Parts: sequence; structure tokens; C-alpha cells
Amino acid sequence: MMRRRRGGLLRVAATTAVVAGTAGAVSHHQQSKYAANDQAAYDEQQAAAQSDQQAADMQAMQAQLDAMQAQQPAAAAAPAAAPAGNDMMAQIEQLSQLKNAGVLNDAEFAAAKAKLLGI
Repeated sequence: MMRRRRGGLLRVAATTAVVAGTAGAVSHHQQSKYAANDQAAYDEQQAAAQSDQQAADMQAMQAQLDAMQAQQPAAAAAPAAAPAGNDMMAQIEQLSQLKNAGVLNDAEFAAAKAKLLGI
């Protein structure tokens, strides 16, 4: 005599629910993992772009400083009609503006100012 299994339909439904739940959990885990990888790649790309921007800012600042230094000997050799102190003050004010604009940090500003003053 054959025994009839109880809960055949209920058992199939429960098994299906467990399989679907497991598949959903695995899918969620994979999506989280891929999202974390994408975020890390984006952060790395942003850091590289910021580094490139800082390098460009430093080059521009160095070019301005070189131009100011090139003008300084010309101002010293110029006739005494225009005092050299006013030109130096203008250069220090320009450095101050660069610092306030965020192109120079405190240490860079102090170094450039000391170089202008001959310290």
C-alpha cells in the first residue's frame, strides 16, 4: 500500500520560497559588492583629477612667482622716481590675494614672501 505524502503542495511552495529568498540574498550581496567597487573607482578617479588640478595650480603659481621675481631686479635698476618698496608691497599684496583665493597655503605664502623680502 502506498502512503500519501502530506503537504505536497505546501512543501513545494516552501521550497520555492527558500530558493527565491536565497537567490534574492545572493543578488543583493553581489549588487552591494559591485556598488562598492564602483564607488571606490569613482573616488580614485576624483582623487586623481584633484591631484592634477593641484599640480596645474602649483605650476600657475610658480609661473606668477617667476614673473614677479623677473620684474624685481628691473625695479631695483629703475630710476629712483618710483620707490622699490611700493613695487614689493604690490607683489606681497598679489601673493596675499593668491593665498586668499586658495592657490597658496600658509607655508607657500610665507616662503614666497620671504623670498621677495630677501630673507
